[in-house]
Amino acid sequence: MMTSARGGRPSSSSAPTYSWAPTTFVSASGKRIHREMVELNNDPPPHCSAGPKDDNLYHGIATIIGPLVVFKTRIYHCNVDTDGHVSLGMLKDGWSPALTITKVLTAIRSLLTNNPDPYKAVVPGIAHLYLENKAKHDIVAGEWTARFAK
Repeated sequence: MMTSARGGRPSSSSAPTYSWAPTTFVSASGKRIHREMVELNNDPPPHCSAGPKDDNLYHGIATIIGPLVVFKTRIYHCNVDTDGHVSLGMLKDGWSPALTITKVLTAIRSLLTNNPDPYKAVVPGIAHLYLENKAKHDIVAGEWTARFAK
């Protein structure tokens, strides 16, 4: 039995119960996040997962599977700063209520695996190497992966 988003009343749905299902009154934004989390769990983007941290809908943890990416781990990428923050337009100026967790995860995965943006880099030295000598850049990135992603 799954808890409904309305004040914790049980619903008759046969959907699985998630530990992050709201059990008390939830704001409109909380309801939206909850709805998106259910959608994400029912139809996750390839190689991605996400969920709340410690049953708090407003603090999440996301995993992009493929290359293992955990932003607590140092990453050699021109669009990820030394604190692990991702520089992605949709997370800054391009933010819109139409963006879903799935769309954000897919965009981050694409940025990390296929489409770095050296012209909007937060680490200029990495961007410069990427543009000037991609083979050397890829070697250094591989070394960082071997060193920090243990």
